[in-house]
Amino acid sequence: MTKNILKLAAVPSVFGLVSMSLSVKDPGDFKEYSTEGLDLSYTVPIEDDVRPNDISINNFADTGSSFAGFKQALGFKESRNNYSTINKFGYLGKYQFGRSTLSLLGINDTEAFLKNPVLQEKAFIANASRNKWVLRKDIQRFAGKNINGVLVTESGILAAAHLGGPGSVKRYLRSGGVDGFRDAFGTSLKSYMKKFGGYDTSFIEANHYPKIKI
Repeated sequence: MTKNILKLAAVPSVFGLVSMSLSVKDPGDFKEYSTEGLDLSYTVPIEDDVRPNDISINNFADTGSSFAGFKQALGFKESRNNYSTINKFGYLGKYQFGRSTLSLLGINDTEAFLKNPVLQEKAFIANASRNKWVLRKDIQRFAGKNINGVLVTESGILAAAHLGGPGSVKRYLRSGGVDGFRDAFGTSLKSYMKKFGGYDTSFIEANHYPKIKI
């Protein structure tokens, strides 16, 4: 939640309620504490509208198995939802894009990319759209099946493609899980298929050549 929200309500400590003493002339009269007539409306910013320095894993409500939940969960795994980070292998932003993938999406100014959360979100959707197009037949063929003890779902496939590319996912699925892939940190396609399975990624439209509008 934002700081403005926190000003509106006293939040109890997880270890017990914070005690407060009030000086009230008439203990039975609480009219002076009424909120009648006060404007207590507020809004919670959506993820794409928040600047990089405002990002916190606690900024947003639990989004469950929705597409927003998928993005938040994957972004947290990749970078703890940090739009401005670069890892030791040179992968960039919240979703840890490689420069070659960004170039494929038409993004070549990586410095500007790191400073633009909205562009990063659009790049994630564009890349997922392309991966969904490349893997459209594999999604249709393998979704609902069990490979290496993991139920294959569309969201799991798209997450795995984000990790290792659609070609690696094709080989993994078509080999029955024998031909695996691990990134430079040792993370496997199987682990991503399991961790990010069951999200609603129907929002993503398969598109061979997605265009990003800035």
